[in-house]
Amino acid sequence: MAEYRIIGGRATSGEVRISGNKNAALPCLAATLLTDEEVLLSNVPDIEDVRVMIGLLERLGSTVTKAGADSWLIKSGERSGDLDRDLVEAIRGSILLLGPLLTSVGEATLTPPGGDVIGLRRLDTHLWGLSALGASFTIEDHHITLRAKQLPLIGGDIFLDEASVTATENVIMAASLAAGESIITNAACEPHVQDLCTMLTLMGCPIDGIGSNRLRIVGQTRLHGCSFRLGSDYMETGSFIGLAAATGGEALLTGVDVEHLRMIKLGFERIGITFDVDGPSSIWVGRHQSRILTKEVAGHTAKISDGPWPAFPADLLSILTVAATQMSGSILIHEKMFESRMYFVDYLIRMGADIILCDPHRAVVNGPALLYGATVTSPDVRAGMALVIAAACAHGESIIQNIYQIERGYEALSSKLEGLGIAITRR
Repeated sequence: MAEYRIIGGRATSGEVRISGNKNAALPCLAATLLTDEEVLLSNVPDIEDVRVMIGLLERLGSTVTKAGADSWLIKSGERSGDLDRDLVEAIRGSILLLGPLLTSVGEATLTPPGGDVIGLRRLDTHLWGLSALGASFTIEDHHITLRAKQLPLIGGDIFLDEASVTATENVIMAASLAAGESIITNAACEPHVQDLCTMLTLMGCPIDGIGSNRLRIVGQTRLHGCSFRLGSDYMETGSFIGLAAATGGEALLTGVDVEHLRMIKLGFERIGITFDVDGPSSIWVGRHQSRILTKEVAGHTAKISDGPWPAFPADLLSILTVAATQMSGSILIHEKMFESRMYFVDYLIRMGADIILCDPHRAVVNGPALLYGATVTSPDVRAGMALVIAAACAHGESIIQNIYQIERGYEALSSKLEGLGIAITRR
């Protein structure tokens, strides 16, 4: 099993180009099943999750051809085949095959998806949302089977019980080939959901309300091919902001969608870190920062919490937590969405961080703390990146194990870190 060896204590300096959005790549790849025509996707990150999703499409009969350094040409085939259980269970994004298969061929069967172990991740919203369009489902022998009562599915008024990103995406894709109009209320509206909606409009499905929590979708009898460029990965952008902040360094981040960073900017300002827009698609994280954990207006300890877009992203709380260990003062981190995500702070405490884990959702971070190298294991994509950042600013050598989890979401991470001056070896 591969691992990272990191010698800490070096401040970042240099430039890094941000890759395409992983969380947009997976639904957009799944959406290629909605048409018989070729779809060209560009700015696709070269990461494990994408490779697994491409493997699943190929098992379903799609022809997938490399069309450039970050581009793929996909043409769906019969949309039938045995979905390899290991591939399905390797990534959470495999659940995104349900909507396109249901609406195009009338049936979809797969085992429960895998992915990060960060707490209970319900499938109810997917099943109820698709049922509202005319599907029935059964769960037997560790398999989920969805069947359409008729094709095409029938558009309807769908209220999601939670603003689940992947459930929203599944219902959007199913509604794109349903008869009539569908209204999705309490829809997720993250940038990757917006990317999927934009791609579907290019394929011929009108969607109103993109970027809001109420979507109106006019189903079509067929969709056509398109060329679509994925947006920038704002999670990777936030990760490299956190790396520069924790190490006391500087970094120029290019290929950035600046408009997606407004709440991220507010979050980092609360730990004494800011950045400047350095062009239409780049930001500069400077070396000279206040590095003071902000208090509330009344003088109380500040709190940073996550929530659905446009709140601070849950995936970046791990990054913010480790960066906060290097700032002066105290701050409360409140992870509302997943009950197991904060347990990675045990590794930070082992490395010397002054953190009080109040319960599965809340931690008080006191800083600055002198971190020391240690051998740790990545539990999920973002916590793994947080441990990489901790190792980069720690004294001595750290070993990060289970880096498969990290590389599921970060393209060419070790080379990007080397380009910023971090002493890292992948072995």
